[in-house]
Amino acid sequence: MTQAATASATGGGDFHVFDTTLRDGAQMEGLRYSVADKLAVAELLDELGVDYIEGGWPGAIPSDTEFFARAADELNFKHAKLVAFGMTRRAASTAADDPGFGALLDSRAPVLCLVAKSDMRHVEQALRTTPEENLAMITDSVRTGREHDRQVFIDCEHFFDGYRHDPVYATLVVKTALDAGAEAVVLCDTNGGSVPSDITAAFTDLRARLLGAGLAPERIRLGMHAQNDTGCAVANTIAAVEAGAMHVQGTANGYGERPGNANLFTVIANLETKLGRKVLPDGGLEKLTRVSHAIAEIANMIPDEHAPYTGHAAFAHKAGIHASAIKADPALYNHVDPVVVGNDMRILVTEMAGRASVELKGRELGIDLSGDKDALDRITRRVKELESKGWSFEAADASFELLVRDEVEGGLPRPFTLDTYRVIVDHDPNGTTVAEATVRVDVEGERVISTAQGNGPVNAIDAALRSALAARHPRLAELTLSDFKVRILAGSKGTDAVTRVLISMSDGEAEWTTVGVAPNLIEASWNALADGLAYGLNRR
Repeated sequence: MTQAATASATGGGDFHVFDTTLRDGAQMEGLRYSVADKLAVAELLDELGVDYIEGGWPGAIPSDTEFFARAADELNFKHAKLVAFGMTRRAASTAADDPGFGALLDSRAPVLCLVAKSDMRHVEQALRTTPEENLAMITDSVRTGREHDRQVFIDCEHFFDGYRHDPVYATLVVKTALDAGAEAVVLCDTNGGSVPSDITAAFTDLRARLLGAGLAPERIRLGMHAQNDTGCAVANTIAAVEAGAMHVQGTANGYGERPGNANLFTVIANLETKLGRKVLPDGGLEKLTRVSHAIAEIANMIPDEHAPYTGHAAFAHKAGIHASAIKADPALYNHVDPVVVGNDMRILVTEMAGRASVELKGRELGIDLSGDKDALDRITRRVKELESKGWSFEAADASFELLVRDEVEGGLPRPFTLDTYRVIVDHDPNGTTVAEATVRVDVEGERVISTAQGNGPVNAIDAALRSALAARHPRLAELTLSDFKVRILAGSKGTDAVTRVLISMSDGEAEWTTVGVAPNLIEASWNALADGLAYGLNRR
């Protein structure tokens, strides 16, 4: 469906971006937000510019009740509205007398999102009530929320499964909610088993049934909530919008139960850059990558490097033929300008690299290689040779920069050169292990010997080297080791295998990674460590 047709189908009303990171996203295995975490995430989502932020289920979950109490006093949203999630009132009662519904009103949230059963089988087997009572529960709950000046959304749980089983009743549920005054009715693929063609067919057929039942086009306000069990959650959400949905739900980075929810950031980027829909305030889209990573940090999750739009690798190019085209025009291999979503293009230098890759990567590092064909040839040959032996420059930009500068500038000034090192590891009968390292290095023409202990051989070498350099290089105190990775290279066998070590360091402002490869783990670690310290001391 075209954008114009979509706008017509939805009556031209406002489009809603509804985030459920703090409720549905929090159901992800291994993820737990403190109340302070939830407040911080909510502020980031408001800064991004989403319309609604579902904060949780007050009255059912104590920490969610606390969150809403604090949010009412501590959060001052510039754009978003806070949403309290809950259920329609219980059977054989009234919303006014239902304690759970009362907790939603007590939360002071200006918006309620109520889950309702739309699958006849769930009505009879899970709720253990009649189809008529389920409709009464929906009507009473929506009207009571409206009477208390709340905006109300209805989430139709298991809608697509229920629609396949009994489309007449599922349609009646949607019409009942809209007639009662729901702002929108959200069709939920709760089990996540649908594919885009299912979504398109259901939305198209449902709209025809609602129009046939006498509903005015402008009142048919439908939304989409997709779980990702088929890997189609984002595609299903886009299909729903193209079929007339005016409300989309999802979570930051696709967090959620089982395989997760629709990644709301991917949905937003697709809506704005592919469907031409303006769904965030001015300046919002360019914050997408930063907000995505910040929320991952709060959740104590590693950001997905390969996430569309926001991943570190989303605009990373490895093949030499790609780099040759990008050199002419970056748009030839980027589907959008990375800057639009706050990301960057990266060129990866590996054994697949050609001269164009090396030239572009050099430009990225501030080194102009365009006029030096001989240097480009030497660097390209050297990269391919080392990569064939197990070095990995795509993961170690600092090592690549050191290599390039060695070729074109005679190298960065080295704060030290190694004469020799020795490592001893003692294991006593009590099970205590102590490593001791001695290094002899040349520092500005002077031979310095230093010994230090550590909890392992690499830690001991690091301590001894820092001790040897500390007097002349006090900045070493700012350089911290942030990651240490060891990999046995493919094709290597047994304890005599060739080892690759990646070491990441930081000075509090930037982080860099160096690589070392050797048959000996200690030697590979030394190579990466020495390069990392040398690079860090030269950064300023």
